[in-house]
Amino acid sequence: MKQGFAEGLLLLGKVIRPHGLKGLLKIASYAQSAQSFLRAGSVYLRPRSGGERNFKLLSVQPGGKNFLMKLEGLTTIDQAEPYIGAEILIHRESLEPGDAGEYFWADMIGLKVYTESGKYMGEIASIFNNGGHDIYVLKHAGRERLIPAVHSVVKAIHPEQGEMIVVEMEETPDSNEI
Repeated sequence: MKQGFAEGLLLLGKVIRPHGLKGLLKIASYAQSAQSFLRAGSVYLRPRSGGERNFKLLSVQPGGKNFLMKLEGLTTIDQAEPYIGAEILIHRESLEPGDAGEYFWADMIGLKVYTESGKYMGEIASIFNNGGHDIYVLKHAGRERLIPAVHSVVKAIHPEQGEMIVVEMEETPDSNEI
């Protein structure tokens, strides 16, 4: 089980705040479209305080750069406020398999990263999107290294072997050495 998620659940977004007075949630989505949520039919909200609660999904619509989500049972701002900052999870099997070469972030966490010559670079500890593409955060020997998730850098991904291969990279000085 990766990232402490219950078996079979994938992190798909985060609640930013309530929107309006009728329990609507403004969410940051890690999915490319609202269809990922809609196909699931229901979502789990995991507030910062812990635990998970399953909600039937009534609607998801674009709301600027984010989405607006309506869940059954959340009908007032007071009911929605405890979920500020909550993770939004869905059942993995509700998502359609991606194209060849596409992977869920959850499958990437923990991969060991090596250069084409076999040099160990670190383990993928987290992933974020910088607006243009994903960035892999590698950790090794107490240091972090950021690797862009682009074809010119990432040469092969082998989740079944627990590894990723990247191009040769120059060592950068530690910020304390500058």
